[in-house]
Amino acid sequence: MKPLVPQEYVQIQNLEWQPFPEAFSEGGIRWKLLHVSPELGAWTAIFDCPTGSSFASHIHVGPGEYLLTKGKMEVRGGSEEGGATALALGYGYESCGARHDKTYFPVPSEFYMTFLGPLQFINADGSPRAVVGWEQAQGLWASQTGQA
Repeated sequence: MKPLVPQEYVQIQNLEWQPFPEAFSEGGIRWKLLHVSPELGAWTAIFDCPTGSSFASHIHVGPGEYLLTKGKMEVRGGSEEGGATALALGYGYESCGARHDKTYFPVPSEFYMTFLGPLQFINADGSPRAVVGWEQAQGLWASQTGQA
């Protein structure tokens, strides 16, 4: 487990993009893990989302906050289907239990997000497929960057 740190700084452009698992996304989404907080159960990352990419269906077990820094993100089908269409520079909050059947990027996009708890990826019928929290994010990042 990562030890408690009083502070942490990451120079984002010095980190190499890593592929986000295809089991949880489509279209070549990449990510950079910026911080994990075991004491809070939180993790923070930045995502690079090419045109046409999307995240698989999931539920926010804990709340989360995001900042769309570039592009456009259609959350829960976008505003045309009762969800939200985020445009850069835009901020969003996801409450505990928020379900996203598809998060879609119609143009090249990038967003920063802090997850205050895990994501539960789900099957089409709503049954759980996988849970991704700070430990899984840290483990994946370590294996992708050779820090394992």
